[in-house]
Amino acid sequence: MATRSTIMDSNSFRAEHAKGLDQETRKLTQRREELLGGSYRLFYRKPVHLVRGEGQYLWDAAGKKYLDMYNNVASIGHAHPAVVAAVLEQMQALNTHTRYLHERILDYTDAFGTTLPGYLDPGDYKAMYMCTGSEANDLALRIAKTSSGGTGLIATTEAYHGNSELSSSVSPALGSGQPIGENVWLLPAPDSYRTGVADIGPWFAQQLREAIADMESQGVKLAGFIADSIFSSDGVLPGSYLSEAVEVVHQAGGVFIADEVQPGFARTGENFWGFAAHGVAPDIITTGKPMGNGIPVSGLFARAEVLASFSDSIPYFNTFGGNPVSMAAAQAVLDVIRSEGLQEHARTVGAKTLEAFRQVGANHESVGDVRGAGLFIGFELVKDRATREPHRELALEMLEELRGRGVLTSVAGPHGNVLKLRPPLPFSEQDIPWAADALDDSLSALE
Repeated sequence: MATRSTIMDSNSFRAEHAKGLDQETRKLTQRREELLGGSYRLFYRKPVHLVRGEGQYLWDAAGKKYLDMYNNVASIGHAHPAVVAAVLEQMQALNTHTRYLHERILDYTDAFGTTLPGYLDPGDYKAMYMCTGSEANDLALRIAKTSSGGTGLIATTEAYHGNSELSSSVSPALGSGQPIGENVWLLPAPDSYRTGVADIGPWFAQQLREAIADMESQGVKLAGFIADSIFSSDGVLPGSYLSEAVEVVHQAGGVFIADEVQPGFARTGENFWGFAAHGVAPDIITTGKPMGNGIPVSGLFARAEVLASFSDSIPYFNTFGGNPVSMAAAQAVLDVIRSEGLQEHARTVGAKTLEAFRQVGANHESVGDVRGAGLFIGFELVKDRATREPHRELALEMLEELRGRGVLTSVAGPHGNVLKLRPPLPFSEQDIPWAADALDDSLSALE
């Protein structure tokens, strides 16, 4: 299990920081402490009070402009007018649940099928809709258990798949306070940089074989393997290496769940879905945050025979899942990605951004590796390039320095030493100097 939490405590505000805050910020943080549960965390020692967003930019209450390098919720850009218009139009007409007939949910499911890679047949998949990625992954895990007849689950050691009881049981990134499920086996991520293994696919497949063998030796049958195909929370690990691992899962009678909440919806540029880089056919695909660009909507798309084992015997109803307003937002997102050419944009601008960040890294000994796919980049900080010793303290200080220079991001990885640079898709070539200079200047100030 993880011994620390990248998600919850990466650069959070603490009470001892309150003395350095302006009066309004201190007032708001105090109100939060009085009114909200203690599990909530604020980013930054000096929290950011945001009041407006547009595209890849955000503004705080004092009028300061920020470059958002973290947010895949507003994937096609903050306050995108097409989503606003679609939601408003549908809200003015009708919003209800899926026990009545409505075209929106069906039209979206048809449209979703056209986004799948050519080697998959959309007719093989059926859809279910929820409100969050946590709910989608929760249902996916339930389906995997029913379909396989097993209870054993496999995830990686810094994975994040949600905050429901079941999805959090395969989410060690939540930290040592979050119990991992009794029948959950955790594997080291397929990280070529940290392992030193160039051909990481066979290495990772062997990790799965060993985990399944250990599982079976304890009388536990494999239900499934869940993975985000760019291993976002494990430190951003792009590549094409999962095919053998998925074969291992299928040979053992398990289900492969592709959690596409972070790598999906054109984020990685070369492919619309992250799993397509690996050439694999997921049994279940789950989606969430970027699907509605800020409107709560998520989806699960499962092979019909896998889903049937669950849905033919267990009713599932989600009051708000698939409602017409949420589906209007989701359809608008798909339409915008295509009409604005955002997948190709992510590919080309992402490549230029990666090169610019690598140039920054070449000038600083504390940068161990810079890697990415499309507009999803991991910037790894180390104490020593030769030993690759992680430098978590520097990463946390970098967040504060970057915030001061108007760039917002966070960290990832089992050591909390990887800057997770993942801007809204409209991030442009003109934004690269701002981000690259902020990285360069922040490193210079701290090294």
